[in-house]
Amino acid sequence: MFHVKLPGHDAMARQADESLASRRVKLPKRVVERPLRQVTKRLLLALMVLFATVLIVWLDREGYHDNANEKVDFLDCVYYATVTLSTTGYGDIVPYSDSARLMNILLITPLRVLFLIILVGTTLEVLTERTREEWRLNRWRNQLREHTVVVGFGTKGRSALQTLLATGLKKESVVIVDPSSKVIDVANAEGFTGVVGDATRSDVLLRAELQKARQVIIATQRDDTAVLVTLTARQLNRGAKIVAAVREEENAPLLRQSGADAVITSASAAGRLLGLSVLSPSAGAVMEDLIQQGSGLDMLERPVTKAEAGRGVREIDDLVVSVVRGHRLIPYDDAHLGKLQLTDRVIVIVRAAPPAATLGPAAE
Repeated sequence: MFHVKLPGHDAMARQADESLASRRVKLPKRVVERPLRQVTKRLLLALMVLFATVLIVWLDREGYHDNANEKVDFLDCVYYATVTLSTTGYGDIVPYSDSARLMNILLITPLRVLFLIILVGTTLEVLTERTREEWRLNRWRNQLREHTVVVGFGTKGRSALQTLLATGLKKESVVIVDPSSKVIDVANAEGFTGVVGDATRSDVLLRAELQKARQVIIATQRDDTAVLVTLTARQLNRGAKIVAAVREEENAPLLRQSGADAVITSASAAGRLLGLSVLSPSAGAVMEDLIQQGSGLDMLERPVTKAEAGRGVREIDDLVVSVVRGHRLIPYDDAHLGKLQLTDRVIVIVRAAPPAATLGPAAE
C-alpha cells in the first residue's frame, strides 16, 4: 500500500510530534489545596467584595436615585451592588451626585473587576496551566545537567534507585523513562520527573535529556529491549556510564558490544545468591547486606588518599576487596599488586551510613 503525502504534511507532523512530546514529560506535581477549599476561599472573597460594595453604596445612599420610589434603602443598596458587580446594571438605580459617581469610578468599578476575576478564576487557572507547565518544563530542561536516567521503573529500576538515593543522589537529578503512564504517575508521586514513551526511540530519550546525562540505568523487562535501548543511548551520549540488566546470561556479551559499561545478569545473580544461601544462610545474609546500600555493611569504590599511597592493602583502615588500576581490576591478594598508588581506586567494605532517602514498595 502506498501513502500519498501532501505538501506541508511532514512539517505539520513534526509540529504535532513536538507538541505531543512536550506533554509526555511529566514533572512532579506541586502540593496544591483541595478543590473544595479553593472554592470556599473564592466564595468568601466574592462575598467580601459584595459586602464592601454594599457598604460603599449605603454610606453614600443620598447620592443615588431610585426610579421606582426615589428613595434608596438597604435592600436597594444590596440590589444595586449585586447587579452592578455581576452585570452593567439595569438603570433603575443610578448615582446622580458627584460624590456617588466618583465612588463608582474609584471604588465600585475596581471591585467589579475584582469580582469578575474571582468568578472566572477557575477558567483563568485552566487557561494558564499549560503556559505555567511549559515554563516549568523549559526551566527544567535548562537546569538539568549530569543527571541519572532510569529506563524502567519496575523492581530492578526501583531497587537501583534506592541504592543511589542512599548514597546521596537527589531526586531532582533523576529522570524515569517508562512506556506506562500509570508507572510515571507513581514516579511523579514519589518526587521524580518522568517521561512516558518507548525508550528504544531516540526522541523519547531526548525528552529525558539523555544527551546531557552522567549515567544511565537500563532495567527493562525484556533483553531485546535492553539491547536496543543501550544502542540508542550510546549513540546519543558517548561519555555516559551505562549499566544494563538482562535476564539471560547469554545476552550479556551483546549488551557490552552495544555500549554498556556494566551488565548485570539478574537471573544468574539471583541464582548464585540462592545457591550461596543453601550452602551457608549466614554467608547469603552477608551478601544480601552488602548489596543493600545504606544498612549494615556497604561496598563502595573510592580513590586512594595521599596518606594511603605507598602502603599495602592490609595497611589501611578499610577492608580492601579489589584495586582498580587503570582499566584493570586487581584482586587484593594478587602477587603483582604491590603498593597502592595515588592514581588507584579501591573497592572497600565499610560500615553503612544511615540512608538519606527511601522509595515506596517495589512493584514489577
